[in-house]
Amino acid sequence: MAVAYLPANDAAKRLGITVTTLYDWLGQSDHGLLLIRGDSVTIHYFQGGPNGQGRIQIEVTEVERIWEQMRVVPRKAPVRRSHPRLDEFPGITVPLGRPE
Repeated sequence: MAVAYLPANDAAKRLGITVTTLYDWLGQSDHGLLLIRGDSVTIHYFQGGPNGQGRIQIEVTEVERIWEQMRVVPRKAPVRRSHPRLDEFPGITVPLGRPE
């Protein structure tokens, strides 16, 4: 089974980001700092050349996985407690007002 690879230009185009943003994401991913929609993401890619200075190649399935990480999923808003009524002051046991 042959694996299809994309160069950085095509991968960035499929993700809808610029090539420089993709390179930034790859650098963050290398250091474990990349967050997409609040989730930590690691991007697996290949970089050829004798000293690792060659062209970057990313598998098509990896690009699709990153694309899915970018998907917006509706979430329910957290339930908020209601505010206490203004005539109730929890913890205060003395009559309020000016002392007589």
